[in-house]
Amino acid sequence: QVQLVESGGGLVQAGGSLRLSCAASGSMFSTYAMGWFRQAPGKEREFVAAVTGSGFSTFYADSVKGRFTISRDNAKKTIYLQMNNLKTEDMAVYYCAAGRTIDFKTSERGYNYWGQGTQVTVSS
Repeated sequence: QVQLVESGGGLVQAGGSLRLSCAASGSMFSTYAMGWFRQAPGKEREFVAAVTGSGFSTFYADSVKGRFTISRDNAKKTIYLQMNNLKTEDMAVYYCAAGRTIDFKTSERGYNYWGQGTQVTVSS
């Protein structure tokens, strides 16, 4: 069982930066692939970024490539999402998720555990 708690959301102006964190509890954290998803009002939840258990491989949605960076610290059982040059279209609730395999990293079905989300608001 893995429990996930996100933090770091807030209000930022367009062009600004935020760093989201997701703290995990439970064992074998380093064996889980981790991902970030987001859901804007009236839209479906969408993939943002993922990282393998080792942290060596990362994956991004085209919409955030070059602006967002996912990373993890297995000793702290925490993953991060550094978000730079934020745009109004990045405004959403951001969720972290843990999955037993990286194979389905862009799909919600690939993840077994989810956090409750943290709100990111971007003002123009």
